[in-house]
Amino acid sequence: MARFFCVFVCLLCHSFVQSQQETKSVTVKFISEKIVPDGIIDEPIWELAQSADEFWEYFPLDSILARKQSQIKVLYDHKNLYIGIKAYSSGKNYATQSLRRDFRGSGSDSFSLVFDTFNDGTNAFLFGINPFGVRREGLIANGGTSQDDFNLAWDMKWKGNAKIYDDYFTAEMVIPLTSFKFEEGTTKWRFNSYRIETQSNERSTWTRIPQNQQIYNLAFMGDMVFEKPLGKSRTPLALIPYVNGIAEREFDSNRNFNNVKVGADAKISVGNSLNLDLTLNPDFSTVEVDNFITNLTRFEIALPERRQFFIDNNDLFASFGNGFDFSPFFSRRIGIAQDTLGETIENNIIGGVRLSGKLTNDLRVGVLNIQTAEDLENRIPSNNNTMLALQQRIFSRSNIGVFFINKQSFQDYDFVERKDEYNRVLGIDYNLASKDNTWNGSFITHKSFQPDDSKGNYATSALIRYNKRKFNVFAKASFIDEDFRSDLGFVRRTDLFKTLLSLERVFWPKKGIVQNHSFQYFTNVRWSPSRSFLNTDYDLRSRYEVNFNNQSRASIAYTNSFTFLFNPFDPTRTEGAIPLPANENYFYNSVRAGYQSDQRKIFSYAIESSIGRFFNGDRFSVEGGMTMRFQPKASVSLMFNYDQIDLPQPFSSANIWLISPNIDITFSKSIFWSTLIQYSNQRDNLGFNSRLQWRFAPLSDLFLVYNDNYFVNVFAPRFRSINLKLSYWLNI
Repeated sequence: MARFFCVFVCLLCHSFVQSQQETKSVTVKFISEKIVPDGIIDEPIWELAQSADEFWEYFPLDSILARKQSQIKVLYDHKNLYIGIKAYSSGKNYATQSLRRDFRGSGSDSFSLVFDTFNDGTNAFLFGINPFGVRREGLIANGGTSQDDFNLAWDMKWKGNAKIYDDYFTAEMVIPLTSFKFEEGTTKWRFNSYRIETQSNERSTWTRIPQNQQIYNLAFMGDMVFEKPLGKSRTPLALIPYVNGIAEREFDSNRNFNNVKVGADAKISVGNSLNLDLTLNPDFSTVEVDNFITNLTRFEIALPERRQFFIDNNDLFASFGNGFDFSPFFSRRIGIAQDTLGETIENNIIGGVRLSGKLTNDLRVGVLNIQTAEDLENRIPSNNNTMLALQQRIFSRSNIGVFFINKQSFQDYDFVERKDEYNRVLGIDYNLASKDNTWNGSFITHKSFQPDDSKGNYATSALIRYNKRKFNVFAKASFIDEDFRSDLGFVRRTDLFKTLLSLERVFWPKKGIVQNHSFQYFTNVRWSPSRSFLNTDYDLRSRYEVNFNNQSRASIAYTNSFTFLFNPFDPTRTEGAIPLPANENYFYNSVRAGYQSDQRKIFSYAIESSIGRFFNGDRFSVEGGMTMRFQPKASVSLMFNYDQIDLPQPFSSANIWLISPNIDITFSKSIFWSTLIQYSNQRDNLGFNSRLQWRFAPLSDLFLVYNDNYFVNVFAPRFRSINLKLSYWLNI
């Protein structure tokens, strides 16, 4: 009898495990009635909809059903997807940063829906809303493996609103089917939803996702089954004209500039699956400034792309390469150039075209061509910039991609050297992603071509990552030939052979205030192939991190470093300073500790500090930030970075400050005002950027932007401008 009971229990447990592994599914019914999204789910038509419910907790646990449950109802007609949401809460004290669209952060309440419309586990559309009715939309690329795969810069027209009750809120969303790309006649999309509920400190998902994966990872999704096949998408032509008046003054040269620019973008759908983007005399002026970064390294720093023309399917172009070491295409290279003094200036773009999307269910294509204008005064040629990319899915979620890039001037300029007449790069990338995302990685080979230089010029990389609940292993090897070039890309350094290994053990206590804690050992070793594989750098790091149940975290790390300087280098970047000598070995180490508070609180902060040796001297650093929210309409934040570098005489020592306060006020869901102040004595700049934005129609804006910059070492005005920019999104 006892043996029979044990067998029965085993069979029952096996059945339970199998049931948990079954794919969740919700049927979407076709309707002919329109729904007005007022946030109140009181239309009788909602009674016809099947509910997607029984959400699983993702945080603080990932093994139980959510304590605060949610229900999703989905209906559709020939034009729209209708979504009704009911989300139970602990009260009305919801957290939000502001009323600005495209919010982000685990410290704010939100409800997000993820649609994998081609069922490939690689790319998806995200639409979200919070209890205040603030909306957001974004794109998820590369399977949602890392935070870099989540992009909220993408914009789309749709409607939504929400209503707050005592212990729950409701929301309604109406999303045009033209917002998506999908195969005509399809009857199923992969689908998931996740929610952040700050009052009960819970994050939950419709399909269960383990905590060692991102909450938007596309390997873990259910099915959304349509009652009738989806038809042909009849996306209207979107025309986005703009006019921008700008008045500028450069105090150094005592010159004034007044200019009015007029141009337009257009978005055209080619069938159900392709986007055609056109731009004529685009305006890439800065209505949103980049954050300053203190740079104590010998290498360039990459900043994210914000320009709308490049956002759709951006991963198809930008994800080639291994990211940190080399990327053959970096769109921010287009529209900037160097003048005769080596300073970076804007290079006008005449126009461009960009076709991207799916040719078949498994094959993606991207074609880009942009022509930049000549600037004879600054000896900048007119260049044609072209890229062709193809990506074929193989197995469940892996793919092979090939690309060709060409930057070339088709005119003869006497100031252009022979080696700079053109630059071409050809490459192939294999991207691995297992079905459950336990394994992912890449295997890459790229080759560049310049005039009279076609031998060698390779950049290769191999990467593999193993990600489980208790163990994480990451290994990478990269080789970049000293003559490899990608003028439209980002190459941190050449003449490099690099190996990287990371081993991490994660512990998950069953009770107490700690959610998890981990120990990581990390090695990063670099050699110079052209110097008989001379060891030039290494970093050996041991790190311990604790994540608490209240979402705060703490960490401490010890790093032992070595650097061989090829060229003289001054880490303080002090004008006229004596640089550290080349062909010398430098051994140094440091200790770094940090703490981040609970981001759900009205006041939150993060701070990190390090102390130790630095080249042949000492360094003390402290950086962090703090934010005070005045919910739901305003927030004030302060970011800071301080580096004290003490090098022995006759080398330069410095106290480097970067201080950046920001005030963000949303008077309503359509009127926003923000002011960013950035002080950097390393850049010798004090900058003010104040921006008033009125979103007078969906995705149509009026900007008034004031920029003011001062030298700080000898306080004096540097540059001043005022912009008045109007853009309008018109569907034809």
